[in-house]
Amino acid sequence: MRKKKEEKKEEKQENLLKELCGDDTKLYDFLSACLYETPLAAISKEDLDVLIEEAERSGYFRPAVDKAIFEGAQNPGEMERYIEVIQNLASKTIHAIEQEKEKLEKEGLTDQAASLGRRIADQEFMSERAEDILNVASKFYSEKLVEREEHVGREARAQESKDAEREERRIRDLEKKEREARRKERRKMGRQERREAKKQDKREERAVEERKAAREEERKEAEREERRIGEREKERREARQRKRRED
Repeated sequence: MRKKKEEKKEEKQENLLKELCGDDTKLYDFLSACLYETPLAAISKEDLDVLIEEAERSGYFRPAVDKAIFEGAQNPGEMERYIEVIQNLASKTIHAIEQEKEKLEKEGLTDQAASLGRRIADQEFMSERAEDILNVASKFYSEKLVEREEHVGREARAQESKDAEREERRIRDLEKKEREARRKERRKMGRQERREAKKQDKREERAVEERKAAREEERKEAEREERRIGEREKERREARQRKRRED
């Protein structure tokens, strides 16, 4: 079951990215290995400047690149600045790869050195197409963040439903214990007292049924509200999809 859910999620991401990239297969191929389904979980929380400093020390620039694309996607008004950052990171990454390639060639590991050519080509592509990358990433991540908010809302409502079910079971158990306790008490009573106690029990049982009916109506209303929310989310998704196609 979990595997099927993961496959469905990957297919959904792929379809969205294909929609955004259109016939640009090179852009799609690059971004399919670059963008994240859950960016808030996958991308470092560190400031971009800190990640760049760490990358310059280690020679590993991927976290900084991911952060730059994510931030740039969320700040379209600063597009030029983030394009420059991405191009600068691409240039530094190419330099680090070329140094690694040169080292491998000196060690006679020509096959491994040759394999680094693809990584250099990817960085050159990123530098050349930085604006297109940010444009697609902006729409992609915007959709992913909305989906996350919707998911968080569904999870919260599902937890509320579970809590309500547990509370309902607790109340029923308590009512059952109270009924049993009253039965035991009636056995000790005289005839007249038992008669009055039974009348009181019937009144209590009616009150219990009324409270139960009220809780059941609350549960049904929560289910109806969940369906209404689902319909509204679907309408908004379709509206966003239409807007992306118009853009």
